[in-house]
Amino acid sequence: MGHPASWAALLVLSTAWQLVLGGAAGGGRRSPHNIVLILTDDQDTEIGGMTPMKKTQALIGQAGVSFPNAFTVTPLCCPSRSSLLSGRYPHNHLVRNNSLEGNCSSPAWQKNQEPLAFPSYLQRQGYQTFYAGKYLNQYGQPAAGGVQHVPLGWSYWNGLVGNSRYYNYTLSANGREERHGQRYQDDYLTDLITNRSLEFLQKWSHPPFLMVLAPPASHSPWTAAPGYATAYNTTKAPRNGSFNVHGKDKHWLVRQARSPMANTSIEFLDKAYRERWQTLLSVDDLVERVVGRLKALDLLASTYVFYTSDNGYHAGQFSLPIDKRQLYEFDIRVPLLVRGPGIKANQTRLEPILNIDLGPTFLDIAGLNVSQTAMDGQSFLPLLVTPAQPSTWRADFLVQYTGEGHPDRDPACPALGPGVSQCFPDCVCEDAFNNTYACVRALHPHSLQYCEFADRQAFVELYNLTADPHQLHNVARSVDPTLLEALNQRLIKLQACEGPSCRG
Repeated sequence: MGHPASWAALLVLSTAWQLVLGGAAGGGRRSPHNIVLILTDDQDTEIGGMTPMKKTQALIGQAGVSFPNAFTVTPLCCPSRSSLLSGRYPHNHLVRNNSLEGNCSSPAWQKNQEPLAFPSYLQRQGYQTFYAGKYLNQYGQPAAGGVQHVPLGWSYWNGLVGNSRYYNYTLSANGREERHGQRYQDDYLTDLITNRSLEFLQKWSHPPFLMVLAPPASHSPWTAAPGYATAYNTTKAPRNGSFNVHGKDKHWLVRQARSPMANTSIEFLDKAYRERWQTLLSVDDLVERVVGRLKALDLLASTYVFYTSDNGYHAGQFSLPIDKRQLYEFDIRVPLLVRGPGIKANQTRLEPILNIDLGPTFLDIAGLNVSQTAMDGQSFLPLLVTPAQPSTWRADFLVQYTGEGHPDRDPACPALGPGVSQCFPDCVCEDAFNNTYACVRALHPHSLQYCEFADRQAFVELYNLTADPHQLHNVARSVDPTLLEALNQRLIKLQACEGPSCRG
């Protein structure tokens, strides 16, 4: 399965970079740089999700480095965001889905994980910290502490209560309830996040600072700003790859999808596809305005700007109209663009980067020793600031997800029941108890994905993505059993990993 780098080797590279920045022994620790993270919602890369982002690609990607092999370790909002914040795989932070019962923003999360998340470390390191937008799906609910709960580590807090919305939402503004209506100039959430971030930079920020901006796009209900409501009005979801293909050799949840899709499903997903792009145009403006303000304040040269999403998305792949939650590339690949000090322009790095690597990278930027934390990810700062060359980075990683629902009810799909998601317009069930899986995704020396399901069939899926990039053919029943055994053992090891054992 390849030979990932040791953590010690990465620390050597990180230390070397600190020396470059003037942090040699006896010379004082280098001054930490500022960090801006822009985190979108449900933005894919595999079905064109970055196409509307012309300014973003120019101002971040072309001004820095793009990572086409960036992944989430779990393709759903709350567990993915929990992984990003904590730097940990779901089996270690224990957030399973978007419900409070699934530990999303629960009292247990607040007690056990928020103190170990990257903002807490950075604040203790002297960073001024600012957050605006979606946090975790159950944030602000009474059972999760209400709007009064401001997560640890944030100096300025503008947290969205609940899931993504564009109008008619509630914010926690530093623990105070703030209700918003449907007046575009005052309430459109993406623009409000933009305006408050600019205000923070102009009036209150002092280096070093951390800003996390989490707009609702491109999550449903896909409400575009008025100026973009007619953009892409002839665009349709791409018809290539696995679009409208029956997943005949896949797990039960995909096999039950109607294929070919009904015309109503196709019309619905095309409309959703267009509207998703329309909402992203306001995010593109956000990037332009934030980068412009950093430049105007003479802060851009000392600031790392990261752009990514919490998970990917599908629109018709394997005849599933819309959603995420599946193990396939369209749901687990995410955009990742970075610009900042020491990063040369127009770079592409092919190493697999995970959302659990962002927190360790931020800590590395701040001069903190990541190996002293509980994080499972690893800093990719050395990859940002050294010339592209063959590297001994990780060769494989874990993807895991826990389906919702109950085994005594969900097999009745497509009858909509508790825990079954996205049952519209033609009642295609996107989630159920047996959509619970763990996968090894390997990129080197071979591009493979091996997945085991916790269902009554103990179903297995295996893909050779070099020969079959769209994952059309599950070859689990036709390969040498010794390969399956090796992948099973690697999966067992990854599912039990914690901290350093997740990095090698």
